[in-house]
Amino acid sequence: MSDNLTDCASRRALRAWLERGHRLLQAAGRDSARLEAELLLTHVLGRPRSHLLAHAEEPLAPEQAVHYDALLQRAARGEPLAYLTGEREFWSLNLLVSPAVLIPRPETELAVERCLALLTGAAPDVRVCDLGTGAGGIALALAAERPHWRITATDLSVAALEVASANARRLGFLQLEFLPGDWLAPLARRQFELIVSNPPYVSMHDPALAALGHEPRAALTPGDTGLEALHRLIRDARAHLATGGWLVLEHGADQGAAVTAALVEAGYARVRCHRDLAGHDRVSEGQRLWSA
Repeated sequence: MSDNLTDCASRRALRAWLERGHRLLQAAGRDSARLEAELLLTHVLGRPRSHLLAHAEEPLAPEQAVHYDALLQRAARGEPLAYLTGEREFWSLNLLVSPAVLIPRPETELAVERCLALLTGAAPDVRVCDLGTGAGGIALALAAERPHWRITATDLSVAALEVASANARRLGFLQLEFLPGDWLAPLARRQFELIVSNPPYVSMHDPALAALGHEPRAALTPGDTGLEALHRLIRDARAHLATGGWLVLEHGADQGAAVTAALVEAGYARVRCHRDLAGHDRVSEGQRLWSA
């Protein structure tokens, strides 16, 4: 700890540290600078946000000051809040995250909603596979809602599967199966009533990638058009869907028409595209009705 920080820690109360964090993050151009300053401080304290108001004049211990200042500096350099705290909420589940996984986003919850809707009334032991599971958000949300479903999750990244497995253990969802490998490759000849995926779909030329530099690039972009992984899944999932089974895919806001067209061309039936809460095309689905 620098002498300056040591001195600050001995004199400054939580209120002053919060103001310091707010100013630093605001100057760095962080969205919701005050909220992020609060969340980082509560993370350091291990307390709820209400503690900051109720104990505003409480001093910050020197070691906590060092920790908070380090997090503020990382945030000012653009690191996502979820990586700083190591957690992100998805489907009301508190998930562990790390730079090995894409940060779960609210729009992906639409994929979960569609999976639940499509298999309403299905047998309790229905077979489901989440491809490219990352932190495990989709698989774990489905396990929370349908404890008797037989859910398998795959990911090429062993580090990502370690995060997903840790989340499953933390949440007590020990029935999930995690398999390392490239998309459907670990599944051999197994078939499922539903296959779901939030694959990388950002074009490698999209300027938006620059703002996502802290997240794993392989989880963001599959190549030149952004459609490469989606086309592969549409093609390869057919062999792993039981008759009547569904394929549910998240995609970019400008990819709905291309994805639904690819589903129809591949022979899927009842193809539909659904919009997220912002009104953007986000999730497309198709059903296998042909015989093997």
